[in-house]
Formats: sequence, structure tokens, C-alpha cells
Amino acid sequence: MRVLRALPLIVALVVMVSTPAFAGSAKSDIDAALKVFAASFNKGDAAGVAALYTPNGSLFPPGAKRVDGRKNIEAFWKGAIDGGLKNLALQAVSVEEMGDTAVELGQFSLDAPGEGGAMTKAMGKYIVIWKKAGGNWHLHYDIWNANPAK
Repeated sequence: MRVLRALPLIVALVVMVSTPAFAGSAKSDIDAALKVFAASFNKGDAAGVAALYTPNGSLFPPGAKRVDGRKNIEAFWKGAIDGGLKNLALQAVSVEEMGDTAVELGQFSLDAPGEGGAMTKAMGKYIVIWKKAGGNWHLHYDIWNANPAK
């Protein structure tokens, strides 16, 4: 009889123990951060984009030098925005959480100025190492490259 009364508690404990405390939280939090990133970028807010990075984060842009620190990250993204990049879309393909670190594999698309000023759709892939601080996920290391033109 005692076992029957305790059964709901036992089931709850088994579910809590067998399910990681933050199952899916990194993925959903990162998905939300990607929406903020794209929205900030698309409205020309380089400071808003840079605020999503850790203070000592780094970018590893293709064919360019490494960019370190929020201030420099902001300047990099401002240059990209001022250069005519727009309509950024980001999608996390997978997120693997390891404590206060997460690895995201993703894909992006955006419109970029092409031949004669005509806009062309660019697509690519990226890897971001995220760090959790103060309950929020922040981009720490960000590397990407474009897919080959079709």
C-alpha cells in the first residue's frame, strides 16, 4: 500500500533523473539568440549583433584576419552591413551542449551585392562555440564559409 501511494513520487523522480535538467534548453535558447542576431543584423544594428558575443569572443571570417573582442566584432559586422549584406537568415542544424559550452553547426543565407550591383543570394555553413554566462548563451568563437556558387 505504501508503494502505491509513493508511486507518483517514484515516477516523477525517475523522469527527472532520466531527463537532463536542461534537455533541449541550449538548442531552444540558441534558436532564440539566432533570431535576435538576424533581426539585429537585418535592421543594421551592429552593436546589437556584437552584444550577443562574449566580451572576449572571436570571429574567424573566411579569407580575413581573426577579429577579437566585442568592439572589433561590432566594427566587423558594421562593415558587412554597410557593404550591402542584408536579409540574413540563420538556422541551427544541430546543437551539442556540454555544460556551459555548446557547439552549433548551422547554415545561413543572405543577399549580397554581386556583378553590376545586382543582389545575389549567398548561402553557407558555420560552426559557433557558445558559452553560457549569467544564464544566457553567447557566441564565443564564430567561423563560417560560403557554399560554392551553383
